[in-house]
Amino acid sequence: MGAQHFSTLFRPAIGRILGDIPIKPASLRSLSTTANLVTKETSHNAPRQQPNIMLEDEGAFGFVRHNTRPPKPRQVGVTEVRGPYYSTMGKRYLQDILETMGHHIDGLKFAGGSFSLFPEERLRELIDLAHEHGVYVSTGGWIEHVLLQSDPSTAIPRYLAKCKALNFDVIEISSGFLSLPPDDWLRLVHSVHDAGLTAKPEIGIQFGAGGDTDAAELEALGGTSDPNKIINLGRRFIEEAGVERIMIESEGITENVRGWRTDVIQAILGGLPKERVMFEAADPKVFNWYVREFGADVNLFVDHSQIVQLSCLRQGIWGMGDTFGKVVTFR
Repeated sequence: MGAQHFSTLFRPAIGRILGDIPIKPASLRSLSTTANLVTKETSHNAPRQQPNIMLEDEGAFGFVRHNTRPPKPRQVGVTEVRGPYYSTMGKRYLQDILETMGHHIDGLKFAGGSFSLFPEERLRELIDLAHEHGVYVSTGGWIEHVLLQSDPSTAIPRYLAKCKALNFDVIEISSGFLSLPPDDWLRLVHSVHDAGLTAKPEIGIQFGAGGDTDAAELEALGGTSDPNKIINLGRRFIEEAGVERIMIESEGITENVRGWRTDVIQAILGGLPKERVMFEAADPKVFNWYVREFGADVNLFVDHSQIVQLSCLRQGIWGMGDTFGKVVTFR
C-alpha cells in the first residue's frame, strides 16, 4: 500500500477519531512554555538547582568574553537533543550528559518509536532524570505509525494516554510518509492538548522524509512541496491551535539533498515567528550555518553527541572558520 493513498483509504477510520473533535480557536487554550509544563505539571521530581557553569562564574572563567544565554525555561535559543537512536542510552549515560551539559539542554527527544523498545522501568528512569534537570521530554514522530493501525480511533487515545502515564511532556506529530489533510492535523493537535500533553508538529517540504533516505530516492518520490504550503500550515497551528513550537524537518532542505535549500529556510522565518520554529540541524556544518545566519538565539535540534560543540558556538567561545570569534549578542 503506497503512503500516498493513506488519506483515501484510512479517512473513514481517522474520521471516527478526529471528525468529532472540533477545531478550536487558539484563545481557548492558553499558551505556556513546554519547560514550564515540565516543572509545574508533569514532573514528579522537582528540578534540581543547577550549578553555575564556570563560564558564568567570575571566580572561574567569567572574565573571558562570552555570550550570555537566556535562563531556563528558554523561549529562544532552545536546544532539543536526540536521545537513544543511533546509540543506546541508559540512566548512567544520560546522567553524565545532564550533570555536565544540562545547563545547555532544554529538551530530550526519543526519535521515532525508540522509547517503545525499553523496559518501562528503564524508560521512566530516563524521563524522570531529564525532569530533574529541567529538561522536557518529547516523543519522536511515531504517531505516523500509530495512525496506520487498523483502528486508529482506539489506537490514538491509547497511545496518548500511555505517553501521559509515562510522564512524556511533548508529542511530536509528523507525517513525512503520509498525506494528511490540514484539518486532520489540527484535530490531532487538539487531541494531544486535550490529553494534557504539548503538541509539536513536524513539517517539511519533502514527502518521504524521516527515513534517512538518500537524495536520489527522495527525488524519485516526486520532488518537494512549495514552502508556502508549510508556512500556511504552520500559521494555522499557531493561530488556531496555540502550538508553541513547530519542528522543521531537515530532509529536503539541508539533509539528503544535492544542495541546501536556504531559500526555504528564509521563507519559513519570513512567514513564521522565529521563536515558534525549531530547525533540525544534526550536522555540525548545518548548525554552524544556522547560528552564523540567524544568531545564537535560533532554536535547534541536534544529536546529544553535538551539544558541547553547539553550546561553544552559541556562547561565542569557539567555532568553525566562518564563526570563530564572530558570534556575538548584545543584551
